[in-house]
Amino acid sequence: MNVDQMPQWLPSLFVPFLTLSYPAEKPVDPDSFPNSSYYKTGPLDACFIVTCIAVMAVVRDSVRLGVFEPFARWKLTRGRRMEPEQMVLKSEKEGLDGNGVHEKGNGVEHVVNGQGIAEFSSRSFQSKEERRIHRSVLRFAEQGYSVLYYGFSWCFGMYVHMNLPTQVLNPTHVWLNYPHIPIPGPVKAYYLIQTAFYIHQVLVLNAEARRKDHWQMMTHHVITITLVFLSYFYNFTRVGCMIMLIMDWCDIFLPLAKMFGYLKMQTLCDVTFVFFLLSWFTTRHVLFINAIRSTYYDIVVYIKFDWAPERGHRFVYSTYVIFVSLLVALQALQIMWSWTITRIAWRVVTGANAEDDRSDDEEVDRKRR
Repeated sequence: MNVDQMPQWLPSLFVPFLTLSYPAEKPVDPDSFPNSSYYKTGPLDACFIVTCIAVMAVVRDSVRLGVFEPFARWKLTRGRRMEPEQMVLKSEKEGLDGNGVHEKGNGVEHVVNGQGIAEFSSRSFQSKEERRIHRSVLRFAEQGYSVLYYGFSWCFGMYVHMNLPTQVLNPTHVWLNYPHIPIPGPVKAYYLIQTAFYIHQVLVLNAEARRKDHWQMMTHHVITITLVFLSYFYNFTRVGCMIMLIMDWCDIFLPLAKMFGYLKMQTLCDVTFVFFLLSWFTTRHVLFINAIRSTYYDIVVYIKFDWAPERGHRFVYSTYVIFVSLLVALQALQIMWSWTITRIAWRVVTGANAEDDRSDDEEVDRKRR
C-alpha cells in the first residue's frame, strides 16, 4: 500500500481506498512514463474502484441537479408562461366584430366569439407541457454528465496514449515487450477509473426507467467490464488503453447531439449528429476492427503461449479465444446499433431531424410515472 503518500493520522484501512496500491520499483530503462511511479496489480485495486464509483455518483448528481437541470429548465420554460393567454388573444382577434366574451370556470377558459365556444384548458395544457419539459430536463442532465465524463476520459486516454510507445493505426506495437509490468501510475489510474465508470453505468442503467435498448446497453457494459478486467489481470493494458481511447471519442458527440435536441436547437443537433456519425464509423468500424484483426493475427506472432504468473506472463490459448470472442461480440453489438444510426442519418438526409429513437424512449413513459 502507498502508506507514505497518506497523512499519518489516517487509519491504514483507508489507504487502499484513496491511493493506488502495490507500488513497485521503476524499471531501469522504462519505455514509457520515465518520471512516473510504477505499480503492480492486485485485489486491493478494487478498493480504489469503490472510491471512484462513490465519487462518480456524487459528481453525477451534483452536476445534474446543480448545473444541467436548472439550465435546461430555464432554457425550456423561458417565455412559455404566456402561451395559453396568447392563444386566447389570438382567438379574440378571430372573433366576429371583436365581440368576444370571456368565461372562466373549473379551470377552463372559454372564448365566446359569436360562432360558438372555443375552449382552452390551461390546466391540461400546462400538465402536458410540464411533463414534456420535465422529461427533456431529466434527459438533458443525464446526457450532460456523459459529455463531461467522456470528454475527461478521452483527454486522459490521449495523455496516456501519447506517453506509450503505441500507435492507433499500427496496433502491433501493443504486443511488443509483453508483459508490460510493472505499469505506470497514469495507466493504472486510467484503467481503474474506466472500470469504475462502467460498473457505475450498470448501476445507473438499472436505477433509471428502462429504455428500448436496455438489454443491449447492459450487454455492452458487461462485455466492456469483462474485457477491461481480463486485460488488466493478464497484463494486456496497452491494447486496453488503445481500445478505450478509440471507443471514447464518438461517445462525446452522441450525448452532445441529444442535448441540443432536448433544447430544441435542431440545427446544432443535426450538425453534431453528422459529426458523431463520421466518428462512429471511423472508430467503431475501422479502427476497432483493425484492433480485432491485430488481436487475432498479431498477438500469436509476438507473444508465446505460456503460463508463468511469477513473470507476469499469463497468455494461454483459452485467454486468446476469450479475448477475440469478446471483441467480436462487442463489434456485433455495434453493428446492430449502426443499423439504427443509419436510419437516423437517412432521416436527416431526407429533411427530417436527428431524433434518436435508439435509447431515449421509455416504456410508455414508465406507465405515465
